Amino acid sequence: MIVTLLYMAMKNYSAISEFILLGLSIDPSIQVILFVLFLLIYLFTLMGNFLMLLVIRADSHLHIPMYFFLQQLSFLDLCHSSVTVPKMLENLLSESKTIFVESCLAQAFFVFATGGTEACLLAVMAYDRCIAITSPLLYGQVMNNQLCVGMVWSSWGLAFADALINILLAVNLDYCEDQTIPHFSCELSSLFPLSCSDTSTNFTLLLCSSFLHFFGTFLMIVLSYARIVFTILSISSTSGRGKAFSTCSSHLTTVILFYGSGFLSYLLPTSGSPLEMMFSLQYSVITPMLNPLIYSLQNKEVKAAMGRIFRKYFYSLM
Repeated sequence: MIVTLLYMAMKNYSAISEFILLGLSIDPSIQVILFVLFLLIYLFTLMGNFLMLLVIRADSHLHIPMYFFLQQLSFLDLCHSSVTVPKMLENLLSESKTIFVESCLAQAFFVFATGGTEACLLAVMAYDRCIAITSPLLYGQVMNNQLCVGMVWSSWGLAFADALINILLAVNLDYCEDQTIPHFSCELSSLFPLSCSDTSTNFTLLLCSSFLHFFGTFLMIVLSYARIVFTILSISSTSGRGKAFSTCSSHLTTVILFYGSGFLSYLLPTSGSPLEMMFSLQYSVITPMLNPLIYSLQNKEVKAAMGRIFRKYFYSLM
């Protein structure tokens, strides 16, 4: 539906039908190595996140708000990586490396939307941890099912509305003869330099929406963790502090990986530099693979749930 909408909106505005994604390398031998590497990363991403979804769904001990949000994060990571990685793998084995303009705009839309949803969801997860640590007796009452579902749907809705506003303005741009995008995927910021139209309005809208969306959610995370740190410091026992902090360590690691690479990528000028590529790969390809590992290795309840499921599975085979 999104691709059809973009095609209908832009068919009268640009004579260019395709872009060329230059990708990560032009050396054929290196491209083969990169294909194998990123195929393995993508397969690990699929396996890790599907396993996390299965474990949380199958184990009743994990049917609490914290793991409900983790389940949503795993599903979102599947979506986010699947927006860019399959096309990147195709281009690594293709000589033309082309992508239709409407497909490129659709990819840019979903990159923006899924990335924005993840930013909102990480803020929601920070709020969840804040309530769990600062008001443990009221946690079940405050973080009820209706509120959790509402916050998840709001995260998706806000991100998709933000992405749709930006992409609908971008489809009216005329594109010049230069069709090359110095990147492995389509992002809005990489399309503006290819346009013959005045992109000042597009750039201003993208800057404002990114600032409000990503910096806004980042501020919410900082405020939540400020309350968490204040509460942890007021705990007298060392073991109590360690237990309280351990419930946040996985989420904090994910926040650092996502926001660190995301901010640095968007703050750098769009030039296709290796540093820009590395940060883009970090938040769009590597982080979705690492999140299941972070939450399974650092979380005792997830490890225990995996153990129960595997034991139940092996006993059923005997």
